[in-house]
Amino acid sequence: MKKILIVDDEKDILTVLEKRLTNAGYEVIKTDNGREAIIFAKKELPDLIVLDIVMPEIDGSKVAETLKQDTDTKDIPIIFLTCLLTKKEESRLGHKIDGHFFLAKPFNPEELLREIKKRLPE
Repeated sequence: MKKILIVDDEKDILTVLEKRLTNAGYEVIKTDNGREAIIFAKKELPDLIVLDIVMPEIDGSKVAETLKQDTDTKDIPIIFLTCLLTKKEESRLGHKIDGHFFLAKPFNPEELLREIKKRLPE
């Protein structure tokens, strides 16, 4: 079973994502802050991370940068969820920022599942 770490400071998004991903057959680890995200990623070595950008303490971009510098976590795919960009900007940028895939909030859960499946081959 593939393991996904979800990180978002909005509890309702964590709940929705956990339910959706669990129902899709994934093992889910979740946290609401960047500091724990780094700890969990290094300890659990998830197959993929769904990461909010705007969070207190350590934001998602710093979490991603920290994980990319660690040999154990550098190859874990990251999908960013963010309210920093609009759906229009998402389309214009082709869903990519600095090589990372992103979805603008509010996001379509089915689109997120499709993107996860693309990055986690059976």
